[in-house]
Amino acid sequence: MEDPPPQVPPPRQPSLPWRLGSSLLMGFVGINSRVFMNVANSTEVHGLDKFLRTLDRRKDPERRRRGLITVSNHICVMDDPFIWGVLPFSYQLDPNNHRWALAAHDICFTNKVFSTLFSLGQTLPTHRIGHSPLGGLFQPTMTEAVRLLSHPPFTTPYSSPTSAPPVDKSLSSPDITDPFSSPNHTYTYSTNGIDTFPAPSAYDTRQYSWIHVFPEGRVHQHPQRTMRYFKWGIARLILEPDECPDIIPMWLEGNDQIMHEARKWPKFVPRVNKHCGVWFGDNVGGDASTVFNELRRQWRRLVAEDEKKEGRGFAMGVLSDGLKYGKEAVALREECTRQIRAAVLAVRRKRGLADEDPKEGLVDTWRQEGGKTEGKMEDGSWVGRT
Repeated sequence: MEDPPPQVPPPRQPSLPWRLGSSLLMGFVGINSRVFMNVANSTEVHGLDKFLRTLDRRKDPERRRRGLITVSNHICVMDDPFIWGVLPFSYQLDPNNHRWALAAHDICFTNKVFSTLFSLGQTLPTHRIGHSPLGGLFQPTMTEAVRLLSHPPFTTPYSSPTSAPPVDKSLSSPDITDPFSSPNHTYTYSTNGIDTFPAPSAYDTRQYSWIHVFPEGRVHQHPQRTMRYFKWGIARLILEPDECPDIIPMWLEGNDQIMHEARKWPKFVPRVNKHCGVWFGDNVGGDASTVFNELRRQWRRLVAEDEKKEGRGFAMGVLSDGLKYGKEAVALREECTRQIRAAVLAVRRKRGLADEDPKEGLVDTWRQEGGKTEGKMEDGSWVGRT
């Protein structure tokens, strides 16, 4: 049997056509979001200067030493990209220093056109557990997200020419690659063993990237401006990268009036003359002595113990069954998720809102919804797909 061909390291960055396409798309969406949020509507912003200083320190990918996570409540199907309209124009045209996000596979990646647009717009195809058995916090896209918050190269960082699934070239297929930088289809990953998407974590210029997360996992519009419980995927993004990311909690208001779940026809048209708000909190991650650093120390201990038991190391973002389902691992993810939700609540409190009922953050509270996942709930809130 012949040995498989050696894996060629990827170039430092995606191809020039891909970078230009991403810059143009993100710039177009960002600039239009800025105009929409500040001309068609009004937006008050708090803490932006401090956040921009964080982005300025991260401008050169070579000098980054950790990733960045922003995390917020989710009140509108168009929160992203609307909220990034608060960034000045000069920040809209640099994909290397702009956010990545998780986007619904069954909505945003249904064919080649959508896949190309949303990939250039720096979103990752994510299966939602309520709509696909492939969803959950251990799906391949979560591995890709962990790697985006880390430093390449990684063990088995992308598909090899012999292991990658064939690319379906029909327009109805979601499969895409960057044909200019991956002629051998090597810098990709699959979400289900069949589809094919670019693996941005393979490139040096994507090291220690910025990811924005809506941990509620769905739009939640409550008259008291409370939040749902947070899903555990956010804990993976905090615990598993090679360095503790900077973590900046945010609070959003007003976007629910732009695209309310109860809106009438034309539902697809955002409303205008609304007042919105974006609050940026302080960094609760990084190299400071925070609860997240302590949780990461406990996580690294679990990983070391499991690697010793297995007799091998694990690739970045790849977990053994013990690290997925073990009692201590589950408890760490649960506590990490509780702490990040508390950090978002602290920004909400600083904004001037009264403390919510502690039961709002419990999964059991929301089980009372039964099988209903969208529409108006018994507590008066509206819930929608994200």
